[in-house]
Amino acid sequence: MHRPTRRLAGPLLGAALLAIVAVSPTLAAHQQRTYEVTITNLTSGQAFTPPLIATHRGSTHLFQVGSSANLGTQEIAENGNLAQFMGTLGSDPAISDYTAAGAPLVPVGSPLFGMFSNTVTLTITAGPGAQFLSYESMLICTNDGFTGVDGLKLPNQVGSAVTVNGAAYDAGTEINTEDFADIVPPCQPLIGVSSDDAGTDMTNPDLAEGGVIHHHAGIAGGNDLVPGVHGWTNPVVEITVERVS
Repeated sequence: MHRPTRRLAGPLLGAALLAIVAVSPTLAAHQQRTYEVTITNLTSGQAFTPPLIATHRGSTHLFQVGSSANLGTQEIAENGNLAQFMGTLGSDPAISDYTAAGAPLVPVGSPLFGMFSNTVTLTITAGPGAQFLSYESMLICTNDGFTGVDGLKLPNQVGSAVTVNGAAYDAGTEINTEDFADIVPPCQPLIGVSSDDAGTDMTNPDLAEGGVIHHHAGIAGGNDLVPGVHGWTNPVVEITVERVS
């Protein structure tokens, strides 16, 4: 009585396994969400380094106000160097996806506006469990200023979007000399000024501050940076995240 059942078990099991294999990529595709992230520079006198964004689980952070800056954030905030952070994000199991823009974001009044824009839209994915997005850009005409968002909750529904504004932060890693000699070289051409100081994209241990990330006090003036040219009022950036698939 049971022999026909035993003979059918092999073919049925094989068909079931084939069905699982065939369906699995489709299920994986459904679990992968796609977002468009639009970042806009709201300042009148600060260019931003190309934005770096990442989707991730809640167990990780690109930066946290009140905590010491990690090396990736320090390199962005002091030297405009994205490579350090991008070289480590891939090894963090809490990171789902990350990407960066290919050009700086300049204020509308920049002499290079037109060659560069004040806004960019990036596409990024998020896998299962990755419910957050974080972002960082250097404020180029500062010693260690940056802007960003830490752990923005991603919208769930296709077609839904969330828009937030971001403030300027001080990484707390370098004294704010406001001297072109201590600031990255792109600062001057992006804002349309020039000096005898070439600038630097290397960390100077003599300027180490040893602080924590905090809201930036702004441009004080009295050296090369001028509050009326390089200063800002918060917010400095607008971030819109839309789920597109």
